[in-house]
Parts: sequence; C-alpha cells; structure tokens
Amino acid sequence: MSCMLARKACSQGSLRMLPLLWRGGRVLTQTATPALCSVHIRSSSQQPVMAVRRETVNVWERRAPLSPQQVRKLVRKGVKVIVQPSDRRAYSMKEYSDIGAVIKEDMSEASLIIGVKQVPIDSLMRDKTYAFFSHTIKAQADNMPLLDAILEKNIRLIDYEKMVDEYGQRVVAFGKYAGVSGMINILHGMGLRLLALGHHTPFMFIGPSHNYRHTEMARQAVRDAGYEIALGRMPRSIGPLTFVFTGSGNVSQGAQEVFTELPHEYIEPEHLPKVAARGSTNKIYACVVSRDDHYIHKNGGKFNADEFEQYPERYASTFSHNIAPYASCIINGIYWAPGAPRLITIPEAKTLLRPTDAPWIPSSPGCPTLPHRLLAICDISADPGGSIEFMKECTTIDKPFSLYDAEQNVDKESFAGDGVLLCSIDNMPAQIPREATDFFGSLLLPYVSEMLKSDAKQSFEDYSGSPIVKNAVIASNGSLAPNYGYIQDLRTKSASAHKAVLTSSSERVLILGAGYVSGPVVEYLTRDPKTCVTVASHFQKELDDTTQLCPEVIPLLMDLETGYQDLEKHLGDHDLVISLLPYAFHTEVAKLCIKHRKNMVTASYISPDMKQLHSEAVAAGITIMNEVGVDPGIDHMLAMECFDEVKRAGGKVTSFVSYCGGLPAPEHSDSPLLYKFSWYPKGVLLNCMAGARYLQGGQVVDVPSEGGLLDSVRDLNFLPGFNLEGFPNRDSTIYAKEYGIESAHTILRGTIRYKGFTEAAKSLISLGLFDTTPDSQLHPNGPDITWKAYICGKFGKSEDILQDSLVDLVFDQVERDPFKLSCVVNLGLLEDDLIDKRSTPIDTLSNYLAKRLAYAPHERDMILMRHEVGIQWGDGKREHRGIDLVNYGDPNGFSAMARTVGLPTGIAARMILAGEIQTKGVCAPMAPETYVPILARLKKEGITALETINLL
Repeated sequence: MSCMLARKACSQGSLRMLPLLWRGGRVLTQTATPALCSVHIRSSSQQPVMAVRRETVNVWERRAPLSPQQVRKLVRKGVKVIVQPSDRRAYSMKEYSDIGAVIKEDMSEASLIIGVKQVPIDSLMRDKTYAFFSHTIKAQADNMPLLDAILEKNIRLIDYEKMVDEYGQRVVAFGKYAGVSGMINILHGMGLRLLALGHHTPFMFIGPSHNYRHTEMARQAVRDAGYEIALGRMPRSIGPLTFVFTGSGNVSQGAQEVFTELPHEYIEPEHLPKVAARGSTNKIYACVVSRDDHYIHKNGGKFNADEFEQYPERYASTFSHNIAPYASCIINGIYWAPGAPRLITIPEAKTLLRPTDAPWIPSSPGCPTLPHRLLAICDISADPGGSIEFMKECTTIDKPFSLYDAEQNVDKESFAGDGVLLCSIDNMPAQIPREATDFFGSLLLPYVSEMLKSDAKQSFEDYSGSPIVKNAVIASNGSLAPNYGYIQDLRTKSASAHKAVLTSSSERVLILGAGYVSGPVVEYLTRDPKTCVTVASHFQKELDDTTQLCPEVIPLLMDLETGYQDLEKHLGDHDLVISLLPYAFHTEVAKLCIKHRKNMVTASYISPDMKQLHSEAVAAGITIMNEVGVDPGIDHMLAMECFDEVKRAGGKVTSFVSYCGGLPAPEHSDSPLLYKFSWYPKGVLLNCMAGARYLQGGQVVDVPSEGGLLDSVRDLNFLPGFNLEGFPNRDSTIYAKEYGIESAHTILRGTIRYKGFTEAAKSLISLGLFDTTPDSQLHPNGPDITWKAYICGKFGKSEDILQDSLVDLVFDQVERDPFKLSCVVNLGLLEDDLIDKRSTPIDTLSNYLAKRLAYAPHERDMILMRHEVGIQWGDGKREHRGIDLVNYGDPNGFSAMARTVGLPTGIAARMILAGEIQTKGVCAPMAPETYVPILARLKKEGITALETINLL
C-alpha cells in the first residue's frame, strides 16, 4: 500500500519521504520512486547523527533551530536526527517523529547538537560539537562559566552570531521576525498608552504577538485596525501619527511588513515637520531613516560609510533634533557599536520628552492633548545603553513595556504618567516561534552538512568546514579558536574591573569642604549604595560631624591652603569632584580636574578665571557645572523655566526683577543686625560694600562700591506678612544675554533682608569695621584688647571713659539714629570682652559675628525668593507673573540654606554621574534638560515655588 502511495506521489511530480524503519542496527530508509520503493542501507557507524536539544533558557522559549520539514530534508539525506522531547516547543514531538526524527532524551549518540539559546552547564556533553547563540563573544560575564565548561569538556562551539559572509553580513539570524514581532508588540502597547492618556484608538484591538497562533492572525488584527483608521476613527486629539524606522535591514523590513497592513504613506525625512504639523489622521505616516540622513561629520564633511565603520567617533547624530521631534513612534533596529553617536542621549531625551502645548493638535473640550509627540519606542536592537541611551535594561515577554520618565531618569511599570513607552524585548522572535523557526531553519539548513563534518576530538586545523562555519567556531580542543583569543583579554580586563568594583564603589565622589552646606549633599548622594563619597576638610571636627551623619562616608583630612598636592594625589581615585570651598579655590581645583579629566560641580558663580577654562574643559571632555545652589542656582532655574515657557508660546519678556535672601525665620529674627549666619559672615559683609549694575526702563544704572549699595535699598512688599527690603546684587545686565531676554527693558537681581538691616550695616561701616586692610591693634600676636578699648582707640579716647559718654560719642558718629546705636550696643561692641583678633577689621568682625549671631539649636532659618516677570504676548496683551519660593529650615535637621544649596548641588552631581548632563565645558543650569529635572527632584524634596499671574 505504501508503494502505491509513493507511485501516486511521484506521478504528481513530488518525492515523499516515508517513515523510517529500524532493523538490526541498520537504518532502512524507504523512499518512493517512479518505479518502486527502494531501500538504502547505511551502516550505523557511517551514518551522521545530530540532535536538536530542547530549549530551557526561559519559559517563553518555544523556538527550535530547525522545523520538522527542515529536519525531514536531513533525514532524507541519510542523517539521523534526534529530537529531545519537549512539550513547550511550538512544533510538537509528533510533527518531528512523523517525518522520521527520533524522539528521545539521550543525545549521546550525536556528534553535533544544535539549539537556539545557551545550554545549561550540567547538560553539556564532553567531546561534542554544539551550535547555538552562546552570547560569549563580548566576554559577557554571565556566560563566562558556560564558556569555561565548554573549554573544560573539549566541546567545539559554533556560534550562529559569527556566521557571516565575505562582507561581514550575518547569514543565520532571526532578524526579520524580531521586526515582525516588535511591530505587533508596539502597536499593542501604543493602544494601551494612548488609552492611559485618555484616547481610545483602533490599536486597542491589537494584542501582543504571542497571543496569535501565527502572524497572519496578527496581520488581520492590524488590518482591522487600519480599516477603522481609514474610516476616520482615530481621535483627532492625538494628531497625525508618524512612525520612524531606523535602518533598512532584516529587522526594519520585518517591522515594515506589518506596518504596511495599515493605511499608510511613506515620506522622506525632510517632509517630517510638515506632515507632523498638517498630516491626515486617516492614515499613518512612515519614514525610513538611513545613516546618511542624520550622521554628520564633526568637521563638516559628508557622511562616508567606510570612514564611519572605522572611525564612528568622527561623526555626530542629528537624529534627536531633526527626526525624533516629529516621530510618534520610533522602531529602532540598527546595530550600535561603542563609540558611535547615539540616536537619542539621556540629556536629549529630557528636551524631546518635555511636555508641550501640542500646537499641532486642534484643542477641543473633553479631548486631552498629548504631553509630547513621541509616544513609544520599540528598540528591537535590545542593546542597553546603546542607540537609545536611556534604554538601560531590556524588557521581557512577561513585562514587555516600561515607561521612561526623562525628568526623573527612571523606568516605571505603568502606561500612565509622564514619559515614553519602551519595548525592548531581547528575544522578540520567541513570541512567534513557528514562523521564526521556519525562517531561521531555512537559513541554517544549508550549513548543517558543514557542521556535521566537525569532530570535536580532532584538531581544529583538520576541520574541513566552509569558512562561514569554521570562522564561527569560538572554542575547540579545550582552547579558544584563533579568531577569538581576544575573549581572554576581555575577561582579564573585566576581572580587573570587577575586582575594583568589589574593593570600591562604581561611582566615586570627592567632596571638598565639610562646612555648613555639605550635609545635604552627602546625604543625597549616599542614598544610592553604589555611590562612594569621600569628604575632605581642613577641620577634623567637620569630618567627625559628617561621619556621624553618614557613617559610610570616607573622611579625608586635607589642607588646600598649603598646596594642592594632596588633592591631586586623591583626584585620580574619583569620578567627580564637588567643591564646597570658598570661591577663591574653585579655579585651581578646576584646573586639576581638567588635567585628570574629572567632572566637577560647584554652587558658586562662574568667575572670569573659571570662564577662561571653558575651552580646556571641552577639550578634556569634562563637565564643570557651576551655579547650582540657591542664588545662584534655583533662581536661574525658576527664571529660565518661565522664560522658555513664554518663548514657546510666542511671547516676550519685557522686565525681570528678582530678589533672594537667606534670613532667620520671623520668630528668630530679633538680632541686632536683623540677620543671623548659617555660614562664615565675611561674604555677606563684603557684599554690602560692593557695587552693582542693573537695567531700569532701558537705562543702565551703576551703583558705586564702598557703601553705595546700601543707599539703593527699596521696600519689598510682595509678601505683606514680611517686613522686607532689598538692594541690587552684582551686575544684573549680563543676564539679558545669559537668560536670552534681550527684549527686557528692566533687569534687576537683588538681595533680600529684613527692613533695618542696611541701616544697621551702615553703623558698623561708619565704625570702620568693614575695613579690609590690616590693623596693628588686631594682629593675632599682638597684646590683648577689648572691643571697648578698640572702639575708643579708633576715636582717640581713653578706654576709661564711661560707657554713657562712649554711647554719646558713638551716637554722634552714627548720625544719632537710635536703631544704628542699638545695633552697636546690642552686638556688644562697647563691652569689655576680649577680641579674637584676625588681623583686619572685617575678618575680626566676621569671626565675632559668626559666634555672636549664630543660630541656636532650636532656631530655624528661611530662604525667600521672588521673581517678578513682565510679559507681552503676541496679541498685545500684557501679563505680570510672580514666582515665590519660601523654604524653612528644620531645627532638628538641615537649615534651609544648607538644603537649598546642597540638594541642587547633589542632584546635579548625580545627573552627571548618570549621564543625564553631558554638556562639556564650564556651564550653568540654564538648559531645559538640566533645570527641568533638577526642579522636579527639588519638588520631591519639598522645595517648590508658587506662581501668581495678573493680566494687565
């Protein structure tokens, strides 16, 4: 009967394989021929035997390297194929046995064992040839024990990933079906993401790719969605959708095969802005982006593929600026090599994913607009930290999506909230296992005969396999193959790095200074156990206080006043330096950071000397971030947030007046100076003697130094509950350019104090106590002197004068102002207390006030900030916007000054370490990708501003 069936099959032009018969150790292969069934006999010793092992790497792996029909072709050629039993495999055991494969657990008879993913170490059999994706060619640490076992068991390992043709192109891969599966998944994810944003779309009826029996079912679901889109059932509130495909390889082509089931139109990259603004919602737009569409030579030349392959660091990418802003979804399937430009960096993501007013979408009641255009990214390349830098970890089939929040630089398992949806499953084809197996097997089958020639017991040099197969042998004869000796070098380097990680932290920060504001910096950074913090100070007590606060901190006694040798010795052991030293030290510290290529953060103003280091810092490839305290710092960031919002909406800034100050809380403000000190007073006192410049009504106003500042005081009434005054600070006119508000006719930045401070300060100035020149009576090694004697000496009077007479004398000197007099008297400057002499009057007074007007343990301080912004809109309407920040210190914790200086400093440092800030050179937090996340994180720490708007 079987021969009759064979003749019938042959008469129809086909050759049908019949079941195998096993007789007495011989294989009887029945084949149907036009005449009769003939039996080919091959001795078992000569018959090649191979095995297909079951996949055990994870529960979702249902693929096989060969399908039953592909195994059938091998059996017909006389190959014995053992298939290891598995009920998880997408193709059933019966389908394999029906075509002549032998289903059994024991594979020891086979010389060649093939699979898809890695083999458990305890399942490896000695002296065999194995073929699978080993993931060892980059010395991946997780798979080095597997490689060691392969070497120890004399296994010849063939890695599919290294089977390449003469042009370096892979000949065996699942790429196409990674694209097919990824496209189905991301359409499914977009349906859920858009629903979470308030939009029901036809994508809701597309499921994940593993839900479908085969891709034709999935394609039908996509076609059904496309039908609804064509009928106009896509909400207009989401605007036109644009899909950007990177590359044109197998991955991209597979994704596009699914995409084209939707009503679509292909466009060129240069048309993206127009389509994004005015495209139709009855179809979806596709743009395939090649390398020459966004890679540009840093020297201005054209893209050269050969040069790019060899020197990718010579190129930059404009993808995040010219392509991504107009994409609704990005399908990334390109290979990324270390050193190559990224498509989207972490800082670029902060700009790209910043909420906008969605001007491309017509607004209507009840229809929420999208926070930003980019909704989703399907990173099929699945290369963490690669082309999409913020894709830090692959997702899984169990949990296929994450939501990346660019402001916080974190991933969330949610479809709701801020961010872009990410899908980056590293085994996409496992979701469509039968078709993926068919496709992969069709590519692998032509090389199986070459693999069967391999005898793991024989010398690798004697192996006669084709170059494609032989060059893919990773290990043989207990050693790495000649082409892969580099793996050992990589392992050695990795082991050294791992050892370093075990003995130190992966992120090492050196903080210079352990004074008033260091506590919040240290506390914030040490929240992450991966961060090792070293704190250096000249004062042992400060180090003791710091280690008591954070015992894990490494204290380091260091005196920079005697030189920078100790700093340079320790600099190389750290990744980033935070300087909380007096501003005079910053430039020298920065020079050493440039020399050793270490990033740096300070809270101080950018001095002229520091600014001159910009080019050197850029050349060194480091970031020197300044002005990330409260003033300067938070004041910049709140101002820029407002200015950028106004510019995006088409308005312009006509005036900007800003005041900021650190003060005692009202209940603790009863000091002679109406002020208390949370750090060394000298800077505050010197500022009173400085000059200033500001813009008022289009005219530049210059305030002379040596007291002119205190004569420019004005009442501040923005918070009626406070009794405040303010005076200009430094040169405000430079901020027309720094802030990009050249349209403003008034720009003033000033200092806030309680009303009466300036008069009290004038009384001390009139006594000569702000003098910066040395005074012989105040020489540290001179004879003791009291404050009373010192003041009497300044007026040429005997210290025996009665206090009442001295009061009358000083009263005359301070213009007979009772408040000024009370300041001098209540500060104890007419008492018989000995002076702690510090050479100059201002240094001596500063040292005295640091103790006399220090905060008591139960007292708290306060930070006040006020921005007043005048705005003119495009329609001629005018607006006055007030931005107020009030923050109180915690008597049992950190002061407001310490928190508002230390926290933004720590946040900026953390962002640099995490790659969120990548700007090189000397910079300040003026860019949205810097200030937006810092303000967001400060808000979580309880530091936030309130905004009021008044239409004029």
